[in-house]
Amino acid sequence: MFRKFENLINPFAPVAAETPPSTLWAYIRTQLKPFHRWLPWIALVGLVVALMENWLIFYAGRLIDLMTQTGPTVFWQQHQAEILLAAFFVLFLRPCLFALNHLFLGQTLASNLQEQARWRAHKHLLGQSSGFFQNDFAGRLANRVMQIGPAVEDSAYLAFEGLWFSMTYVAGAIFILSQMDVRLAIPLALWLVVYIIYVWKIAVRVATASEKWSDARSLVTGRVVDAYANIETVKLFSHGDREQTYALSAMRRLRLRFQRFMRLMTEMEFGLNLINGMLIVGVIAPAIWLWTRGEVTVGEVAAATALTIRLNGMSGWIVWVTIQLFENAGVIRESLRSIAVAHDVVDKPNALTLTVESADIQVENLSHHYGKNHGGLDGINLTIPAGQRVGLVGRSGAGKSSLVNLLLRFRDAESGRILIDGQSVSDVTQDSLRKHIGMVTQDSSLLHRSVRANILYGNPDATEAQMISAAQRAEAHEFIQDLRDPEGRAGYNAQVGERGVKLSGGQRQRIAIARVILKNAPILILDEATSALDSEVEATIQDTLYGVMEGKTVIAIAHRLSTIAQMDRIVVLDEGRVVEDGSHTDLLAENGLYASLWARQSGGFLG
Repeated sequence: MFRKFENLINPFAPVAAETPPSTLWAYIRTQLKPFHRWLPWIALVGLVVALMENWLIFYAGRLIDLMTQTGPTVFWQQHQAEILLAAFFVLFLRPCLFALNHLFLGQTLASNLQEQARWRAHKHLLGQSSGFFQNDFAGRLANRVMQIGPAVEDSAYLAFEGLWFSMTYVAGAIFILSQMDVRLAIPLALWLVVYIIYVWKIAVRVATASEKWSDARSLVTGRVVDAYANIETVKLFSHGDREQTYALSAMRRLRLRFQRFMRLMTEMEFGLNLINGMLIVGVIAPAIWLWTRGEVTVGEVAAATALTIRLNGMSGWIVWVTIQLFENAGVIRESLRSIAVAHDVVDKPNALTLTVESADIQVENLSHHYGKNHGGLDGINLTIPAGQRVGLVGRSGAGKSSLVNLLLRFRDAESGRILIDGQSVSDVTQDSLRKHIGMVTQDSSLLHRSVRANILYGNPDATEAQMISAAQRAEAHEFIQDLRDPEGRAGYNAQVGERGVKLSGGQRQRIAIARVILKNAPILILDEATSALDSEVEATIQDTLYGVMEGKTVIAIAHRLSTIAQMDRIVVLDEGRVVEDGSHTDLLAENGLYASLWARQSGGFLG
């Protein structure tokens, strides 16, 4: 039974890749769209449940009238069948209706909507460019993804379980009182108007306070996670006190905003009880007065009193539901600041899949200044024939990383283009482009998973033997055998920690190299790939890398010029332009920038 209702919706069903709406109601509509078949049924069952509660109170009043109008013997003789039918309804049909209501709300709606919102938000963020993640805290982004799911689910759940039920109940109460005497319904209707105005005004203030509170909470999470993720740097520079102060300022702001939120709660509690006092007096006093005039029965007075007392208790719950809805609205709006952001690097409609046969690279009049008037690249023209190994050299800021980022299409060039086998990288899908490029960076981060999972990330379909062979070629197999994590997992099953923190820099680098070896892409980019290794291991890895380079088009960025001196060709960048191009020997003979950099090196590094 539970599984049937839970599987009415698939929260992880494929959905068109599009930017989530940035406005609250538009976003919620997109999340509820997969539930459109079941929302009318949820509303209908909720309506029946609410009216059934009205009927119970009305019928209780009827029982009192029947009991007062007849004696015990006559009462049972005349109304036995009716009483048994009512008992059957209360004992069996009522629980079934409540169960059906909660099956729809709990199993169909709540259990799916929360994870659907999280999944879609995470899926969208994964499609963002690298620059997007560089401009925000990873902790804050994760917090916004995690909190938007419960906020969306809770809003939908409370809208049906709270507001819809309450509206139906109040409407039913007004109808019942009007059937007794219209003068009993008037005070309730007036109370309802005052109540709605009051709740709306307080809720709007709560929504603003909630959004600020949520924003402050995300800031605290971002700062705390930032400290944890960089704990070695914190300890290395003895800045524990500084990090405490940095987090404390955000926590103080969070405390202040939470206190302002709680002030509204206290203010609301006072106003609510004042309004509810008006309801109790406004309905029960006229009911008693009408009874003294013989215009209503004792049972009707009892029903009116029960309805009023129930509304008095329910009104606090309705306010809580409304406040919760507005609070959730604040949370959703705060989360949408990151989630409802369009991708800045997107595949063109009907983008083709990159096909690589020879892997030659051509850069045509490429310029990219990051939206500024300086920096980056300026009119680069460069041809790298298939299978050629090219070293990329230049001072910091010369444009080496910019060129590589544009080749990988981490950003879109402002002008010019890059072609691979005659295909513009902007005209093919990003996945197919990066599938054909292997890259080892200076600081290769690892996933917080096993060593096996990290190496197989290069080729998930590789066999165990292929994985071990890649590790051996990267000089990693031996130390992997000695790894053991706190859970007792050893060797290739050992967990490496977040970003690979449980391993040394050299160990991380060798696993990253093994991962790229296993990928076996036709284009290879090395960005200071051996800088984290000691000299002995570096010499061995260099031999391995030269073997990996065979038959591939290679771009190697290096400040340690000795590591690229044997390349087929060296391209020197300066201030975003190609200033020299040739072999190591030719460039030394030219006595230009490359020669001066070579002469100024100490121990193989740029001076």
